[in-house]
Amino acid sequence: MKLSIVATLYKSAPYIAEFYQRVSASAKKLVGDDYEIVFVNDGSPDNSLDLAVQLTEMDEHVVVVDLSRNFGHHKAMRAGLEQSKGELVFLIDTDLEEEPEWLISFSEQINAEHADVVYGTQQQRKGGWFERWSGAIHYTVLNWLLNIDHPRNITTSRLMSRRYVDALLSHREVEAVISCLWVITGFKQCSQTVKKHMTSATTYSTAKKISHLVNAVTSFSDVPLKLIFLIGAFVFLGALFYTFLLVINHFIMSRSVDGWTSIMVSVWLLGGMIISFIGIIGIYLAKIFSETKQRPYVIVRNVYGKSEQQH
Repeated sequence: MKLSIVATLYKSAPYIAEFYQRVSASAKKLVGDDYEIVFVNDGSPDNSLDLAVQLTEMDEHVVVVDLSRNFGHHKAMRAGLEQSKGELVFLIDTDLEEEPEWLISFSEQINAEHADVVYGTQQQRKGGWFERWSGAIHYTVLNWLLNIDHPRNITTSRLMSRRYVDALLSHREVEAVISCLWVITGFKQCSQTVKKHMTSATTYSTAKKISHLVNAVTSFSDVPLKLIFLIGAFVFLGALFYTFLLVINHFIMSRSVDGWTSIMVSVWLLGGMIISFIGIIGIYLAKIFSETKQRPYVIVRNVYGKSEQQH
């Protein structure tokens, strides 16, 4: 099979029909009849699954992977990639904020530059000033803490070669941040500047963005643990220096040492640092705990379409 198109479903009912028509037209233009469209239902609370299953009855190119519950966007994308069979794999969201027609321009670039991946990059991040401002801070902190160079303002949409997808899926961690896995998998990756539309309110709240940042940092970087050591060493040296000054003042300068204010400040400062450091270590331990249980990252309830018996 020449092409697989992978898209996730979550509150996607208003967009499925138009998305299907547009992405099918782009696929036929690119590879003729040799393609599949893999929809992954990530526990969508609306009737997205019913609409997608209806498409499998009308079009043999459509496959629907129904997950047993909502596992999250990243894990749903990974499940769809595992079901794909094409020599090229086009990953895209169904909400039409990303244009299905990008498949054509991505294909032209991947052939022209002999690349394994072409992904979209927003020229200007969508949303209001707070979303753009918080997004800039997110990527700045991410690139500072991680040992990888994570591209800024990337889209979900990307066209990938089969060998790249197979290498991407060889990462077996459960609590994975797929955008970071895209980077560390390597191969030649090229960006294409795109304009992302705004069709609906984002489901990524500020709390989810912070959670995503924490998950990414603790999954791909040991910098926080190193910072704990460095801050601890700095505090120790500072305390040692202050102790030396107190000894000089008491025994040589014959000055009395002021007490309670400095002691209380020191207690609260060091207490807060210790609690926060224990929290950071706890996050890493929680990740180890999660990985050692070796639970499946998703559970597939059913697969609809012609490929049901092949997977």
